[in-house]
Amino acid sequence: MAAWGLLFAVPSFVWATGGTFGARSTVAPSLVELARDGVPWFLAVLWVTGLLKVFGALIGIGLTRLRGPRISRFLVFCGGGATVLLVWHGGLFVLHGVLVEAGAVVVEPDLAGLTRWYLYLWGPWFVVGGLAFAAATTRYLRRHDDRRGLRLHGAVGALGALLLSSVSTVTGVG
Repeated sequence: MAAWGLLFAVPSFVWATGGTFGARSTVAPSLVELARDGVPWFLAVLWVTGLLKVFGALIGIGLTRLRGPRISRFLVFCGGGATVLLVWHGGLFVLHGVLVEAGAVVVEPDLAGLTRWYLYLWGPWFVVGGLAFAAATTRYLRRHDDRRGLRLHGAVGALGALLLSSVSTVTGVG
């Protein structure tokens, strides 16, 4: 999972430094323009996103060994949240792509190819990462003595992530 997070962070850092390698055909043109034009707020978003992905890799590493109570609660909270955020986000990409491919949703012709990238690459990539967090967190819980208490922290993290994801989807921010 750590390798997944680090690999996932690379495009964010490349795009934050002004590069557009891989972005032109796989990311919305409006986002490519923001990166290419060096729009400060968008570059900050890319840096923060990249750092969050590295943080996710560190959480993945943390879930490989039993830790003390405080760190365990934090790891399980983050693992539950990451699971929901990634599966939800990727699932929305896949669902939208399936609806476009089925003709139930119409997109501009120049965005049809981009929709396929979200359907076949980005959506599944997010879902796989979320499932990896779910597996790592579940494995961590099974090995820990305080499973019941830790499950509560994981559930709170998951519900918080679901609320955050829902609000960002409804407001059009995410």
